[in-house]
Amino acid sequence: MRNQKNGKEQIIKENLYNMKNILITGGAGFIGSNLSLALIDKGYKITILDNLSPQIHGENPIETSPLYKSIKDKVTFIKGTVTSRDDWEKALQNQHIIVHFAAETGTGQSMYCIEKYTEVNIQGTAIMLDILANSKHNVHKIVVASSRSIYGEGKYVHPELGEVYPKHRDENDMLSGDFEVKYDGFSDLELVATTEESKIHPSSVYGITKQNQEQMIMTVCPTISIAPVAFRYQNVYGPGQSLSNPYTGILSIFSTQIRNGNGIQIFEDGKETRDFVYISDVVDATILGIEKDSANGEVFNVGTGEAIDVLTVANTLIDSYKIDVPVTITGRFRLGDIRHNFADLTKINNLLDFKPKVFFKEGIKQFTKWVLKQEIQKDELSTSLEEMKRKGLLK
Repeated sequence: MRNQKNGKEQIIKENLYNMKNILITGGAGFIGSNLSLALIDKGYKITILDNLSPQIHGENPIETSPLYKSIKDKVTFIKGTVTSRDDWEKALQNQHIIVHFAAETGTGQSMYCIEKYTEVNIQGTAIMLDILANSKHNVHKIVVASSRSIYGEGKYVHPELGEVYPKHRDENDMLSGDFEVKYDGFSDLELVATTEESKIHPSSVYGITKQNQEQMIMTVCPTISIAPVAFRYQNVYGPGQSLSNPYTGILSIFSTQIRNGNGIQIFEDGKETRDFVYISDVVDATILGIEKDSANGEVFNVGTGEAIDVLTVANTLIDSYKIDVPVTITGRFRLGDIRHNFADLTKINNLLDFKPKVFFKEGIKQFTKWVLKQEIQKDELSTSLEEMKRKGLLK
């Protein structure tokens, strides 16, 4: 009996090892295309479901999108949307693993495109789970792209109360030029890295939808014998990201402004910080989540653990491009933006043995080297800002 049992266990392990079919939703996007190419090099068979959104890929993506062109002849490509049940059913055939990246992204835009963000991010995920819960399939793992945005303002230490999680900043404080977070009126707070156990309190519709995506997958999958894994990515950047999307990606937005010779308009006081994580590190972490059983059922931060302020970002890019443009601290702000957030990587290091390899200084060198080889894009930032201003979100 023992030999029989061991034999069955060995067959199960071999079957899992041979599960090489991976569906990546949003796989023609920045992270998805890079992940696809890395997985293909490892012998996986990749199917991509992507709608080739013009906001990311341009108006004629089949002909002009570098991201799409990089993967189109190497994968099974399905042009479709996660809001279509028919597209999901077609894409899910014979898949063993799903990497769910498809989503509308952009904190500011999400505050006035509420139905669109909810439909794509929440309803799209719900359709996938509904199909899997009510039909036969071969899927044994789902990896979902969550976001640091679900943490809202992040984690701080109060000199008397210890760990605290401040609420969204007060608009009147920011109008008076006071941009730091407060807790019960107390402003002398120490910023600390956000752990996976930190309070979840998103400050934007985008963050709410990512929280819902993560929770649905982590809740439903175990009930249908699928292993869930969620990665809360920080600000991902690197060669290949869209340089024409004015709604998200501060490095791309600033780069396009600089190369057009336009001055950089910095919100708040320029001291707001983000954790910038390089694309190759994001791909490495995601592959660990796909391949390691120790990832199953877990949620992980993916970042560098470094908090870089926006003014440093602007000046570093200007120095890298060697294009002198003025930098203006405007004092303006967007409702829904957070002040600070950076990742605690203890858990992903302990369970997946992940450590970032590319930090900001080196990553910016590689990013700007790539940007200088690209065609200069039209600076559309003013258009997106006018939209937010009309909606009452830009102050």
